[in-house]
Amino acid sequence: MSGSLNLNHLLFLGQGALWTVGLSLIALLGGGLVGFLVALCRISPSRAVRVLSGAYVQLIQGTPLLVIMFLTYFGLPPLGITVSPLAAAGASLTIYVGAYLGEIWRGSIESVPRPQWEAAEGLALSRTQRMAKVILPQAFRIATPPTVGFMVQIVKNTSLASVVGFVELARAGQIINNSLFEPFLIYAIVAIVYFALCFPLSRLSQRLERRGARGRTTLMPA
Repeated sequence: MSGSLNLNHLLFLGQGALWTVGLSLIALLGGGLVGFLVALCRISPSRAVRVLSGAYVQLIQGTPLLVIMFLTYFGLPPLGITVSPLAAAGASLTIYVGAYLGEIWRGSIESVPRPQWEAAEGLALSRTQRMAKVILPQAFRIATPPTVGFMVQIVKNTSLASVVGFVELARAGQIINNSLFEPFLIYAIVAIVYFALCFPLSRLSQRLERRGARGRTTLMPA
């Protein structure tokens, strides 16, 4: 009844890994768009916009991703909105990632040295021009290492999509284990695949952080 691990099982795990990557990209792209808007709202001249965007960040960061997925998948159908597992997982991760990236990028924008802001104002540039031509290009370099590092969390958080029936890597491993009853072997393989996905991102983040630190040290006055 239990059988043994074979090529079909490995292919099924591989398919789950591809869905994990795909869902991570959806979360990164969607969450990146939301996060960019949140970051801009968090530094807006309008106090109302800052308060509302700050409330969004606090609410989402204070709510477990699992609860957000439950609300999206099981809470919307009673309201007449039916969503697929992929749509529920993608929307939940987008909302969740957007709040965190928004704060990461807000901090990066505010980390741009104040003389740069003053110099842009001295050139009589509009606020939009200052952000697009002076501030955001510098903030992008500052934000790259933590953003790449946060991608590791995105990949790992996709495993929670299994609670809404989406078959990604963790769910694929669970399905195979329910058939073979070899949890150590199956989940060891799942762990190795997650490691293979996350370790390069961690190393890249560390490398970018060291490079950025060297660049800042070089630019510091003697």
